[in-house]
Amino acid sequence: MKKYTLKNLDCASCAAKIEDNVSRLGEVRFVNVSFANSTITIDTDDIEMVKKRISEIEPDVKLEQEENEKTNELISAGELNENKWAIIKAVIGIIILIVGLIFEDTLHNTPFHIAEYLVFGTAYLIVGWKVIALAVKNIFRGQVFNEHFLMTIATLGAFAIDEMPEAVAVMLFYVVGELFQDLAVNRSRRSIKSLLEIKPDYANLLIDGETARVSPEIIKMGDTIIVKVGEKIPLDGEISEGESFVDTSAITGESVPRKVREKDTVLSGMINQTGLLKIKVTKLFSESTVSKILEMVENASSKKAETEKFITTFAKYYTPVVVVGALLLAVLPPLLFSGQSFSEWIYRSLVVLVISCPCALVISIPLGYFGGIGSASKKGILVKGSNFLDALTQVKTVVFDKTGTLTKGEFIVSEVVTSNGFSKEEILEYAAYAETNSNHPVAKSISDAFGRNPDNKRIKHVEEISGYGIKALIDGKNVLAGNDKLLHKENIDHPVCSVEGTVVHVSIDKVYAGYIIISDTLKDDAIAAIRGLKAKNIQTVMLTGDNKYAASLFAKKLNIDKYYSELLPADKVKHLETIIEETKGGKVVFVGDGINDSPVIARADIGIAMGALGSDAAIETADVVLMTDSPSKVITAINVAKRTRNIVWQNIFFAMGVKLIFIILGIFGIATMWEAVFGDMGVALIAVFNAIRILNMKRL
Repeated sequence: MKKYTLKNLDCASCAAKIEDNVSRLGEVRFVNVSFANSTITIDTDDIEMVKKRISEIEPDVKLEQEENEKTNELISAGELNENKWAIIKAVIGIIILIVGLIFEDTLHNTPFHIAEYLVFGTAYLIVGWKVIALAVKNIFRGQVFNEHFLMTIATLGAFAIDEMPEAVAVMLFYVVGELFQDLAVNRSRRSIKSLLEIKPDYANLLIDGETARVSPEIIKMGDTIIVKVGEKIPLDGEISEGESFVDTSAITGESVPRKVREKDTVLSGMINQTGLLKIKVTKLFSESTVSKILEMVENASSKKAETEKFITTFAKYYTPVVVVGALLLAVLPPLLFSGQSFSEWIYRSLVVLVISCPCALVISIPLGYFGGIGSASKKGILVKGSNFLDALTQVKTVVFDKTGTLTKGEFIVSEVVTSNGFSKEEILEYAAYAETNSNHPVAKSISDAFGRNPDNKRIKHVEEISGYGIKALIDGKNVLAGNDKLLHKENIDHPVCSVEGTVVHVSIDKVYAGYIIISDTLKDDAIAAIRGLKAKNIQTVMLTGDNKYAASLFAKKLNIDKYYSELLPADKVKHLETIIEETKGGKVVFVGDGINDSPVIARADIGIAMGALGSDAAIETADVVLMTDSPSKVITAINVAKRTRNIVWQNIFFAMGVKLIFIILGIFGIATMWEAVFGDMGVALIAVFNAIRILNMKRL
């Protein structure tokens, strides 16, 4: 799978056409064309064949290796250079048009009437030759109905009825409008891409006490890199020396710098602010956080919203209908009603052709969705497709995992209760040995409470039973450490089943030894997250494998609507399916963090994973990733989605409304071709600028 830039891709319908045609090639396994960022992502072994096919479809579009565009200028020097001939031709066309208008009346009633055609025809060909040529080429390729065809027919028709100044003016304004539209689209692309300028350009590799500036792609796991003040951290790793404050905003969307010191984990894309850091690399660049973020955001365009799909299909049929309608408008009234002239109704039909160009819709809508995805990423929320943005606007129920999602997952042993003559030290020791190879936060808290490194020679066998706990053979003794269900499963007699809090029961050689109470704390924004969702009339549910008493305690603190406890991973899926069935007319979201949450995340209408501390499996499975592990970001994601949808529909209603008004005015002979072309290009430009408004919205 490789990504390339599509140079000169200046229309959304062209992008859809390229994607459709290339996908039919037998050697192509996958293809996605993004008009929003002017790229093609493709899986094929024959890229030359793809280049040839693209050249046949759109001769001006060139497939090139992807380049990073870093300029923030409104109009770059490169853009001016690329468009200099278009600008020169437009200026010459304006001058000739003005000259023609000055002498039009003088020439019209003289034997030199033919000079009118010479003057206006010259201006027309200078500014419109490229548009005419493209229209003709497309006709021969079987692609008749497009904006170039509409403008060519409209302006040639104006010449035919002796409206030469308008023909030239319409073509001139169209070409200039297209130029400004291209510049606006390019500006919006740069605005979106600037949000993702987190990819580091280099890494300072430490070799034999010396540093060498190298590409991050060649760094290996275990290598040591140096990150100076002001530099981006190029790869994920663990700090081996130094302390500093790091700017995490590019990754998490949080503006407050985070203090890091020796043994802390840092992520690629963070910016070192105050001190020199030595970092031991723990992930290759291709697996680093920054690479995953860029991949997720850039690939999001492959999962299109229904609105995008509809507009693409709509544009295919819209233009032919408009042409047929304009033709009937030109012919039928003079034939059906006496006293009506063909020239008058032809002129009106030409006005309809000019205003009916669908550019505003097919350009602004993909940009709107991509802007929403970019805006979400700026806030530390990675949405993997515009279809998920649409789905987030329909959320009726949000289901949360508890540990690591609503709680910090920072467990502390708060109490050890003994039984059958065992001491607290014995219970902690055997539990610590049993849990020594587990990465679960509960296991870590027991190990921390034990305070010593276990002697692995004493451990002969360890078996983890998902949803129950651990069986181990330690010093020749059969040790069980887990929940109440594990005791019942192994037929261990015990005096107590349910205890308030997270509990690890311990038995040694079938004798109940006691239990360890583990305390967890709610995340700082957990209560606010539940409150915010309730304010939006969204139902909240908690699913947890924890015992009933611990679950009820947290549910009460959170004021959550429903909760289900003592659930295995399979039980969570069943409960979620029941919730989905009960939720009518809306979507169900599941928010989780651990590998055991992956099946539930996959089953939900929208799966959300905690990205900072969450497992790789959960992140890969999820549709949305929260880089801050903050449950309140669920509300932000919903707000971004709703704002994006509003902007998209604003563009649809605005574009269709204005065009409908101008069509009616054109039919009744009120609007002129001059006004129609201004209306058409004005609508397109306003729609494009409106689409990227979401990037600049602070409060969402």
